[in-house]
Amino acid sequence: MSQTAPGIVILGAGHAGGSAAAFLRQYGWKGGITLVGEEPILPYQRPPLSKAWLKGEATAESLALRPARFYTQHRIEARLGIRATGIDRTAKRVSLGDGGSLAYDRLILALGAAPRRLGLPGEDFAGVLALRSAADADALAAMLGPGRRLAIIGGGYIGLEVAASARALGAEAVVIEREPRVLARVAGARLSAFLEAQHRAHGVEVLVDAAVEEIEGRNGAACGVRLRDGRLIGCDAVLVGIGAVPNEALAVAAGLDCGGGITVDLASRTADPAIHAIGDCTRRPLPLYGREARLESVPNAIEQAKQAAADICGRPPPVPEVPWFWSDQYDLRLQMAGLAFDPAETVVRGEPDGGSFAVFHLAADHRVLAVEAVNAPADFMAGRILVAKQRQVAPAVLRDPAQPLKDPVA
Repeated sequence: MSQTAPGIVILGAGHAGGSAAAFLRQYGWKGGITLVGEEPILPYQRPPLSKAWLKGEATAESLALRPARFYTQHRIEARLGIRATGIDRTAKRVSLGDGGSLAYDRLILALGAAPRRLGLPGEDFAGVLALRSAADADALAAMLGPGRRLAIIGGGYIGLEVAASARALGAEAVVIEREPRVLARVAGARLSAFLEAQHRAHGVEVLVDAAVEEIEGRNGAACGVRLRDGRLIGCDAVLVGIGAVPNEALAVAAGLDCGGGITVDLASRTADPAIHAIGDCTRRPLPLYGREARLESVPNAIEQAKQAAADICGRPPPVPEVPWFWSDQYDLRLQMAGLAFDPAETVVRGEPDGGSFAVFHLAADHRVLAVEAVNAPADFMAGRILVAKQRQVAPAVLRDPAQPLKDPVA
């Protein structure tokens, strides 16, 4: 089956792809929109998978980005459970795994990212899981509960969120991190230390400087994680949460510029004027920091969806946003804004022992590069503005909770 009236084809029906389809209609696109997704369900929110969904506190309806009727009402054709297999840029046609193809005037790649594999013996045993989709979350939830023990390889945000959910469900959890601290690649040392202490207080075993040698099994199912120092961590299931890799194979095969993500500009355009790319699969410019990077977050997916839709519809580009992220663990709400590339100084505002504080990362000239806030939404919002404005703030002002951050003294 082939589409005969070209319009916009969006490959990927996740948060980025679903948002792009909605913004295109909002910004006035009148032509056809076809949304192609590998999963059999309409676009949904992924962050709750490691939290509310695992704990049975969310439903498919509450996770859906938009109700099914939205797509019908806005003439967005959803082709679900289908994988794109190739892009012919000359013919402007996408090949599909069901043997069909789609012609396009404009193509948006919202291909997402895939869980990084360990590449170690035992990874293919039953009970070795990743967490990227609703189906993954369902498989993981079935392995949790009282009397069960989950080994989590990787002390990043996903691993820690799942550990918190496992404890809420009555399961034991052990986090295995090869770096000297949890969140070593994505957070500052102060926040890492605070969260590690919180997890230990909730009964999570946290092993750092712990390299995995292999996953051991019994009768075809995982039963333990063997560390390089010889220790065996017994378990009923293993979650591998060591990051994600961009789904860029389609773009590479089509000859687009890629390197740790599909290369795009500030309008989410690729090197091909007919193709945009958005979300976790992209490597994008970060003007505030004078570099490029790949960002994995819902705010980034939405921002790039706006960029692509605005560019295609001939509208002014959206106001650039400061990268921001969040994580919920136990009764802690973590909010982070900006990126702490090579900070010269770190300042703590508030009392970590009281469970409400913020960590500000400063450049040598006292410009605020990033803020990490725990149960401190006002400091997060103020810090986000300071990062956007590249404001210089005296460390003493940041350190003193009595000093307002709305108009701080440099």
